[in-house]
Amino acid sequence: MSAGVGDITCQEVVELVTDYLEGALSPEEVATFEHHLSLCEGCVFYVEQIRLTIATLGRISADDVPADVRDGLVAAFRDHRRG
Repeated sequence: MSAGVGDITCQEVVELVTDYLEGALSPEEVATFEHHLSLCEGCVFYVEQIRLTIATLGRISADDVPADVRDGLVAAFRDHRRG
């Protein structure tokens, strides 16, 4: 990934990818985001990985995840937010 391509950096793409995929960006932000993607193959790959991850995880129900794994994930996310 490059440090900056177009009007936003690759780091900003990482920070905005969820909002982009959920349709939560303004039209101007979408245009800037997509302009970056038109110039940065690494970010295109990253966005597609996230899109695939969301689609895959969307097929998993809470009952498919063992309680100890779920509890571990919740703790990890909780700790990450504090850090």
